[in-house]
Amino acid sequence: VQLQASGGGLVQVGGSLRLSCAASGVTFSRCAMGWFRQGPGKEREFVAAIGRSGGMVFYGDSVKGRFTISRDNAKNTVYLQMDSLQPEDTAVYYCAAKSVILSTPPPSSDKLYPYWGQGTLVTVSS
Repeated sequence: VQLQASGGGLVQVGGSLRLSCAASGVTFSRCAMGWFRQGPGKEREFVAAIGRSGGMVFYGDSVKGRFTISRDNAKNTVYLQMDSLQPEDTAVYYCAAKSVILSTPPPSSDKLYPYWGQGTLVTVSS
């Protein structure tokens, strides 16, 4: 299984970025997908998760109302649209995948995801 995250970069406060995570070697449409982040000197933090069909989405409290997770099963890709970025959003962002049955809510615990991408760095400058 390979998860390739991309789209990170340097952005000013209040700006936007869209992260992508392309999956291969797994039946993407059977996977819940999550985004996590780890800032400098911080523990890994849940950002967002989406169910197999995209009907169930969950967000961490710190990003609610600013970030949007979505997926395109035809492209085996999950996205994270990040708006109104703040310096505290600076982190390495990781995508993760977990095979689930259809009605299972996507997990918010990183311990439940067996597959991880390499991470993409987002830096928000003030």
